[in-house]
Amino acid sequence: MKALIIEDETAAARNLAAILRQTAPEVEVVATLESVAESIDWLRANPQPDLLFMDIHLADGDSFRIFDAVEITAPVIFTTAYDRYALEAFKVNSIDYLLKPLNEADVLRALTKLRRLTSAERRSYGSRVRTLATERRDREEVFLVHVRDRIIPLQRERIAYCYTSNERVTACDYDGTVYPLDRTLEALQSLLPETDFFRANRQFIVARRAVKEIVVWFGSRLALHLTVETPERIIISKARVPEFKAWLRSVHPEE
Repeated sequence: MKALIIEDETAAARNLAAILRQTAPEVEVVATLESVAESIDWLRANPQPDLLFMDIHLADGDSFRIFDAVEITAPVIFTTAYDRYALEAFKVNSIDYLLKPLNEADVLRALTKLRRLTSAERRSYGSRVRTLATERRDREEVFLVHVRDRIIPLQRERIAYCYTSNERVTACDYDGTVYPLDRTLEALQSLLPETDFFRANRQFIVARRAVKEIVVWFGSRLALHLTVETPERIIISKARVPEFKAWLRSVHPEE
């Protein structure tokens, strides 16, 4: 059985590899990868292994982003410190996970469970993992912002708008603080719930709570004024005005 380890903590990766050598010598670790980007490149260039051990939180983002770029058909055993949503989702979907620090008994239990799966169950298992990845993406509540040697957690509810210019994407919170993001506006649009965020145009995604005033602009367009300053005026095209108004009415039924 060939296994791939995706883990950005060197000590944790070595510990897992050592446990596998002790408890399951038939498992061959074909590679140890440390990031989302590296994992995507490896999986695109190599045959899929029989099993993946995948840490949820990697240095360059949530490992569920790997599923957006690569179709993973092999069973996945997730490793995590403590993630309330992940644990609840794993239990519902019967997907296995290991809590850090890893120990031999838990790894052996997970491997025993996987060995008992039939081919059909393995395919179903992979489907559940992909479903979990999609649900995780839809419910992502915290973005990890990398600023030099720091990682800053930015809660989704604090985002007033997201903006792109010259291939640089930023998010601004309600205090007016601007954060660099490592995702495209299109990726953010898929992560932010449509009930709370609206793609105003090519440059902006705006939060419902941030909309302060709407002004009728030239050519039957709309101009949005937010509760925080923006780097340029936010204009909604005439063609998108009905969609924007419907979005506002859906969250403010009394209007």
